[in-house]
Amino acid sequence: MKILIIGGGYIGHRCHDAWSDSVLSTDRIESKEDMIKLLDEHKPDAVLNAAGVRGKPNVDWCETHQLETILGNTKLPIIIAEGCQERGVYLLHIGSGCIFYGDSMHPDKKWREEDMGNPTEVTYSRTKWAADLVLSTLPNVGIGRIRMPIDYIPSPNNMIDKLATFQKVVDVENSVTIVDDMVHVFRQLMEKKATGIFHVTNPGTLKHKEIVALYEELVDPSHTNEWISNEDLVKQGLATKGRSNNFLASENLKNIGIEMREVHEAMKDTMGKYAKMKKEGTSSDKVLTC
Repeated sequence: MKILIIGGGYIGHRCHDAWSDSVLSTDRIESKEDMIKLLDEHKPDAVLNAAGVRGKPNVDWCETHQLETILGNTKLPIIIAEGCQERGVYLLHIGSGCIFYGDSMHPDKKWREEDMGNPTEVTYSRTKWAADLVLSTLPNVGIGRIRMPIDYIPSPNNMIDKLATFQKVVDVENSVTIVDDMVHVFRQLMEKKATGIFHVTNPGTLKHKEIVALYEELVDPSHTNEWISNEDLVKQGLATKGRSNNFLASENLKNIGIEMREVHEAMKDTMGKYAKMKKEGTSSDKVLTC
């Protein structure tokens, strides 16, 4: 199986390094013709769209760069889908669980894949939801939504590094995606050419306090931080708008026979590997080959 990965970010590189039969493209795509040219050049069996705009240092950037965010998170996926539809190539688009805010209407408070997003004001979330609305209507397309990716490889994009370096950390609970598991799930979705929306999150939820406690146990016992509420983020000027916090149910993965590790089991394994990498002085720059 030959896979074409679009996008040279962290997730794209992680998948490329894991799949020997993949090709990673960072070519600029501005039209359907650009995408078709890529497809004709590489002749993939499936395409993974790992391209997108999140902003630096965080998603607040998107609030002052709205057009760039729309072009990267909504228009680009549609262009990629146009080319794939014309050539009959399966497309797996990486979506985001950040389209949901707060508890769902279900008794367990978890959001299902078919639930409507509620990103009322955050530009990043709105652009990701807009892409989902369009792509989910197309045949031969799958959407894999991830949440707060956590990896064993030290990197500024890794949730572990973020929580470890912030002096003030929000005391919240969320669904999360363990990157090792995500890579395997994406591969299975493409092999099955699974269509529809899939929540690629590990079963269960994690509190930031649990992640930090594990970090202090396995990585740095001297670590300290101050705990604040989600509302304090905006009140204290640490963010321009509130962040998405939610619990996701992964019913559609289960329905096609794909399982992920329980989140606490996967988190402990990941933190152990992370501690080893830190001890060896290894970072994403040394691990990623492209």
